[in-house]
Amino acid sequence: MRPLRVLTWHIHGSYLYYLTQTPVEFYLPVKPDRANGYGGRAGNSLFPPNLYEVPAEEVRNLELDCVLFQSRQNYLQDQYEILSPAQLKLPQIYLEHDPPREHPTDTHHLVDDPNMLLVHCTNFNNLMWDSGRTPTTVIEHGVIVPPEVGYSGELARGLTVINNLKSRGRRLGADIFEQARQQIPIDLLGINATEMDGLGEVPLPELPAFMARYRFFFNPIRYTSLGLAVCEAMMVGLPIIGLATTEMVMVVENGVSGYLDTNPSNLVECMQTLLNDQALAYYLSEGARRTARQLFNIERFAQDWLEAFRLVTGNRRELWVVPAQPVERVGY
Repeated sequence: MRPLRVLTWHIHGSYLYYLTQTPVEFYLPVKPDRANGYGGRAGNSLFPPNLYEVPAEEVRNLELDCVLFQSRQNYLQDQYEILSPAQLKLPQIYLEHDPPREHPTDTHHLVDDPNMLLVHCTNFNNLMWDSGRTPTTVIEHGVIVPPEVGYSGELARGLTVINNLKSRGRRLGADIFEQARQQIPIDLLGINATEMDGLGEVPLPELPAFMARYRFFFNPIRYTSLGLAVCEAMMVGLPIIGLATTEMVMVVENGVSGYLDTNPSNLVECMQTLLNDQALAYYLSEGARRTARQLFNIERFAQDWLEAFRLVTGNRRELWVVPAQPVERVGY
């Protein structure tokens, strides 16, 4: 049997790279300006050969098995512009990357369809969204770092990795980052990081080795999904310092893999302790990497996605209420 063929859009490049570890064929529509989800394979030299670019106007000629939406625009607009009438009737999955923005508990998801599957990245997101009639499941993140990259912590500095932090403001903790940086040496990476006197971008293939030199990873985000940068940093072995909000509290254990608190002043004290005590940083590094290997195993992630694609394309309606698969957690 041929592999399943899935159409999706380029919305989050790092997530797309990890998603393509699933043994199916992915097709990305592209437009000449490569904007608004139509960027194709651009920007990541690591994309595997099971990811194909297709001119947007040729998508309607593809033989597909499933359509995977990753944004409001994909679902509300793009599908009606590029899919054929027959393709509009294909099995569909909506991948929700974020928790609700309007109201944290009473926001209805834009998908309200008992014939679709809504996939959340974290249990927190699934808890907060009102998904209505739509069946949901949770596929927790999976990440890859080169096996030869290991934590050294040689730089007595912290590292934060957030794209467009200045423009995203309080929700992503721009103010908390600035307050902490006035007291602790912390570097900022990400798109437009130079707007906040950061270092700019580091390509994904180079990021693990770059992160490995830093003493700790600081996540100032108040409210969003669990960032892939946190998962990648833990897989490298960086101790994690961050706010005790959203899914973070289920990933980082105080005194084992890092420190979480809702008081930024307490976090600054933890950072200073790690700058002064490299042995403690090494101890937390081991816990962070051990936890990451349990939680963010790429083989588990790919298998979860394969099962989701098989489910929606197999007409197994009795299984449409999909339980989230439990992930073994270290220290809980």
